[in-house]
Amino acid sequence: MSLDIGARVRFVRLKHGLSQRALAKRAGVTNSSVSLIESNTVNPSVGALKRILDGIPIGLSEFFALEPDAPRKVFFAAEELVEIGKGPISFRQVGESLFGKSLQILKERYEPGADTGRVPLVHEGEEGGIVLAGRLEVTVDEERRILGPGDAYYFESRRPHRFRCVGPVACEVISACTPPTF
Repeated sequence: MSLDIGARVRFVRLKHGLSQRALAKRAGVTNSSVSLIESNTVNPSVGALKRILDGIPIGLSEFFALEPDAPRKVFFAAEELVEIGKGPISFRQVGESLFGKSLQILKERYEPGADTGRVPLVHEGEEGGIVLAGRLEVTVDEERRILGPGDAYYFESRRPHRFRCVGPVACEVISACTPPTF
């Protein structure tokens, strides 16, 4: 039996309310390292895995003994969405645990001027979204577009990308990412 280390790391990280960036900072590794491990693109050494788990914190034995329940819930009230990002950008996830899942759905809210950062995001998979309100500047590679309500995006997530709310009102987006790598 093969153990899905990436899904397990993602499950533990989300269970502790950490974004990939927050965990990377706590563990002293790059954000891309956490992303690559969670997407099973790289298999971490025991030392690298321990460093990441120390940032949560959870021990190696507890990590490998973990037996998450497979969520069977189908419907989610608005107040049941799980906040996985705090600050000027809110990421509210459908479902508490994505352990063993292949899709992540988010309700995103960007306050005016909020930005995912100057360093572009890069991870395995694909993602797409639809802007519900406000104006969102989306940059993928060197291509940049300002999207308004009803506009959408869809791209391979390994392409460097960045999101920024432009304009005087908050921007709301419904997005999906596969595999769950946020």
